[in-house]
Amino acid sequence: MPAWMALLLLWAAAEASEDCPAACACRALNTMGLQVDCSGRGLEALPALPAPTRQLLLTNNSLRTVPPGAFDHLPQLQDLDLAHNPWRCDCGLVYLRLWLEDRAPEQLRRLRCAGPSHAAGRAPAQLSGSELGGCGWSLRESWAHPGPWWDAALVVVAALGLALLVSLLCTVPVPRASPR
Repeated sequence: MPAWMALLLLWAAAEASEDCPAACACRALNTMGLQVDCSGRGLEALPALPAPTRQLLLTNNSLRTVPPGAFDHLPQLQDLDLAHNPWRCDCGLVYLRLWLEDRAPEQLRRLRCAGPSHAAGRAPAQLSGSELGGCGWSLRESWAHPGPWWDAALVVVAALGLALLVSLLCTVPVPRASPR
């Protein structure tokens, strides 16, 4: 191996050890970037991750959710393993679900929900928005919500429209045939 390549790998390894989360093990990859191995560490929250993370191993932890934006600063992230965590499939998992749908759909199919009870054992990809808990989002009730006053308003508008049409028809002169 050329000396410059050995120096480059040594530098990458030194950088990896500086930014590596305390609860994880990091190593430089031959393809540049880092492998961050946090598997089986009992993590309940995602640690701060170094920007050059290319592979992230989070299997066999106690992760229940991933905060919104957690992976947005990791442009090199290509390989993510999240299996065997007690995922709580509610609003707190929406970011992860959407992120995985875009970047790692096969990983999304492998995940299993530990709770709430209606989602337990199912993949997050199988859950609808309402099954994820609605997330506090609600559509504002429209002023035009159907009800008796709405029916009355429609009758009044229809009557006014009919009256306007009749008055226009009465004011238009009818052309008469001229004698020849």
